[in-house]
Amino acid sequence: MKYYVNKNAQSTGEHEIHKSTCFKLPNAENRLYLGEFDNSYDAKEEAKKYYSNVDGCFYCCPEIHTR
Repeated sequence: MKYYVNKNAQSTGEHEIHKSTCFKLPNAENRLYLGEFDNSYDAKEEAKKYYSNVDGCFYCCPEIHTR
């Protein structure tokens, strides 16, 4: 699965991670491609290389969604 992280932080400060198939996926100019991963936990680790405060999307990555 391909994963992206939103370049724009949420109002609470975190950058959301999304699967490429998510209906909440940000517009192309507002997302950073993280790569292809077998699970969202690995995508979260990759996203932490770019942003210290990351979280999974409630809809497509509930297993890593914490807020």
